[in-house]
Amino acid sequence: MPPVNQPLDAPPLAFLAEKAHRMRRHMLAMARRLGQGYIGQGLGIADALAALYFYELRYDPADPRWAGRDRFVLSTGHYSIALWATFAEAGIIPVDELASYGADDSRLEMSTLDTTPGVEMIGGSLGHGLGQAVGMALGLRLDGSPARVFCELSDGELQEGSTWEAAMSASHFGLDGLVALIDCNGIQADGTIVLKMEPVADKFRAFGWDTVEIDGNAMDQVVAALRGARPRNGKPKAIVLRTIPGKGVKTLETRERAHFVRVDPDEWDKLAAELETAHG
Repeated sequence: MPPVNQPLDAPPLAFLAEKAHRMRRHMLAMARRLGQGYIGQGLGIADALAALYFYELRYDPADPRWAGRDRFVLSTGHYSIALWATFAEAGIIPVDELASYGADDSRLEMSTLDTTPGVEMIGGSLGHGLGQAVGMALGLRLDGSPARVFCELSDGELQEGSTWEAAMSASHFGLDGLVALIDCNGIQADGTIVLKMEPVADKFRAFGWDTVEIDGNAMDQVVAALRGARPRNGKPKAIVLRTIPGKGVKTLETRERAHFVRVDPDEWDKLAAELETAHG
């Protein structure tokens, strides 16, 4: 077995918070070079990805396709800016490569491609990630593998009917190695969520999932939820993450339209300073 990241029984929360901060710093730098990006969602999900990759997920940075790895499916492919920042901190891609985010011929597209090391599925059209995660979990069970599958999806994406077909299937097959991380940030492309999706947690419970609802920007709560999702009890697990778009950067946290952010060139220094001030 190759060396892999191993789950920790007592994670150092300050270490995880520092990882999340460094990831946010990378994201601002990537968006600054491009002048735009899905930075709001990326900043909001940073705490969950830091806890996942530096606490819970089993993987080998030197061999992202290692057969024994846990799988992470980023269903909202436009969150790629957060995934690339995570990969850089995890050693899956070089930090210097982040400068190519969104450029022609770059491996770091604005929506994920499975040709990039560490990416399990192509991202773009919403509503497909949970279904693919269900298939992966079923395949791992057939192979007798103890590996688990983690799938990030968003509240806006829950408007896609295929997501609920997948949720029903996961419960039917008792996929207790499947964990859904549902980013409930309250936004989609044109503003707030169009269809009424609440109560999200109760919906997943009704579909037979073990479900918890937490502050997705509170590292201690994220870690506790991931730890609580470990038992193989015959049920898939859902962690409903209440996150703030633009978390850590006050100007972006209060911006009315935070789905795809364009920032004036003279604003970037202010945003970077806000990030450092918030981190303390």
